[in-house]
Parts: sequence; C-alpha cells; structure tokens
Amino acid sequence: MRFGYMHLMPYSEIAESGQDWPVANWRFDPVRGAELYDAYIANMAHAERCGFDWVGCNEHHMSPYGLMSNPNIIGAALIQRTKRIEIAIVGSLVPLLNPLRVAEEYAMLDVMSRGRLIAGLLRGIPHEYVAYNIAPDESHERLEEAVTLIKKAWTAAEPFGWEGKYYQFRAVSIWPRPFSKPHPRILMSGSNEQSAEMCARHGAMLGLVALEDLERARHLIKVYRDAAKGFGWEPTPDDILVGLSMSLSEDREEAKERMAKGRKYFGEVLGGGIRTAQKLVVQKTRYFDDSTKGRWKDIAAQMRTTTMDDLIARRTILCGTPEDVVTQIKDIHKAIGHGRMNLNMKIGNIANDVTTSGLELFGQRVLPHVRDL
Repeated sequence: MRFGYMHLMPYSEIAESGQDWPVANWRFDPVRGAELYDAYIANMAHAERCGFDWVGCNEHHMSPYGLMSNPNIIGAALIQRTKRIEIAIVGSLVPLLNPLRVAEEYAMLDVMSRGRLIAGLLRGIPHEYVAYNIAPDESHERLEEAVTLIKKAWTAAEPFGWEGKYYQFRAVSIWPRPFSKPHPRILMSGSNEQSAEMCARHGAMLGLVALEDLERARHLIKVYRDAAKGFGWEPTPDDILVGLSMSLSEDREEAKERMAKGRKYFGEVLGGGIRTAQKLVVQKTRYFDDSTKGRWKDIAAQMRTTTMDDLIARRTILCGTPEDVVTQIKDIHKAIGHGRMNLNMKIGNIANDVTTSGLELFGQRVLPHVRDL
C-alpha cells in the first residue's frame, strides 16, 4: 500500500460564512498569505520525512477554498525541498487550459524531479468553469481531446500538427520532453462511469479522489477494470487510488471534534461561495448527467447532516486513534482492493501544528501496520 499526503492550501483566516461568488478578495491579507504559503509548503515537504510516498496539490480558482491557482508552482517548490517522494499534481484542470502549456509544465516538473511526477489530468469541479468562462457542456470532450494531445506531445519524436475540435496547432514539438518513459504516470478522476472508462482508455491511474461509499467505489473499480481489459491491459492495485480526509489523535474524541469543526468550516465558509456557482452549472448545463446530478445533490446534503460516527462507520473518512485508523484502512482495503490512498489532514481551519503532528503520528503508529497490505 502506498500513501500520499494531499493539501488543499485553504485560506483559513475568514470568519463569516455564506460568502457569495466570487468571494471578494479584499478579505485576503497578503502578509498572512505569505506566512500560510511558507507553513503549507514546509508541512507538505515534511510528509517525506514521515514516510509518505507522495505529496499532492491541486488547482482551484477565485475562492479561499484553495490558494493554488497553478499547482505546478507549488510542485516546483516541493521538488526543491524533497529527494525521494513523488510529486502528485492532482491536478491540472486541462479543459480550462492550453493543453500544450500543461504538457510543457509537466515535462519540466518531471525532468526537474528526475521522474518523480504523477501527472493529474482532471476535468475539475463545476464552479471552475464559471471562473474561467468555459462552457461546462464541453468539459468531457475537451478533456478527451486535451489528454490525447498531451500524450502525443510527450511522446512524439518529430514535430506534428494538430487539428481537433477544440484545439488547433500548426506545429508541436515541446521542450523539454519528459524524463519518465514513455511519459509521466497519469492520474485521472473516476467519479462516474464515463470518467472511469476514460481512465482505462488512456492507461491512467483511477482516482476516486473523494470516497463516497464503498459500494459505489467497488462498482467504479469494476467499470475501470472491465474497460481496461477491452483496451488490452490489466490494472493492478497500484493503479487504483482513493482519497479520504483524516483526523488522527491519541484521544479518539479529540480527533472526532477536530474533524467535525474542520468540516463545518469547510462547508459553511470555504464552500459557501463556490456552491453559488456550482448550483448555476448543475441547473443550467449538462456538466452532470441526471444520475450524477442527483448523487451530487445527495452528497452535498449528507455533508451537512451526517454525524462523525456515521462517516466513520461507512469508512468514508479516517478518524480516531492510530489503532482506530489502522482498522479503518484495513477495512477499506479489504472491501475494494486499492493500492494507493491519498490523505488530507488540513480540513477547513484545522490548525497547522495539528496537521504536522498528525503526519508524524501516522508515520510512527499507523504506517508500519498498513504498509504491507
């Protein structure tokens, strides 16, 4: 089992809930922001010393939800502060971006790290399309074309032209080319059947980046495995990643209280503005099909009402003492057979020193008991 540490880099200095979209940036204090960047990058690099296999960052826009409008900049900083750990960009939202720019920047990171890059090529959550004024209805097609173009840009030995539906380039020959052969490991989200099939088609790692429930995860993994067989390859557990939030403490009730407060801040303050934009996307576009739209609404409602004990029992979060978390990880692995876990401990406004101590406690008291799963 391989473990990654994910950090959303939230701006946790806002007190009032119910922000509109976009959140007014007069609330951002650049001096405090500089301090947070220093603390967050140091915390993420510390994951290497605690035994994690990779450290991850991602991309969000126009919101205190996350301070990584370009996660590749954070990835470059982490490369300079680490030696062994993989750098997982989870990931660039390629339908919103120039795909050749994504290919170039990822190639740079892969060369700078000597092949330590995990290249996330993701569609993004709905509000990002409002932020960048890209039609959500085009998101699947844009992602498919962009990923195909990026892979060709990484592997073509000679210049080539590209005439697609969304992207046209007279001549392509990116510099540098990647360090990894044939290209960096690709991670894509598999949160629905269409996405799981796309992961398989591109030989990508399946990312269940937010574990909804174990039965749903088993279904999507089966869709992925069956599709991969049709494309001539066989996924291993190392090709399947699940993401979970984690709160770890020597005191079980303290861990639960921290998680509850962090989730409340995340939902009411950090998530307030983006919900306004996401409702517009969901109501007015075909970003989600009907079944996915209904599930998205159910998840949003459950986040507001489900108790910590329910979430723990469902194994959709990791929370409690080291011994509790060992049991929870083993249960999840037994249920779905994945080989990678992506763990987020900076939930909402949970204090930075708590996330650092959580990293250390995980490395000392949890990792030795789950590494060989």
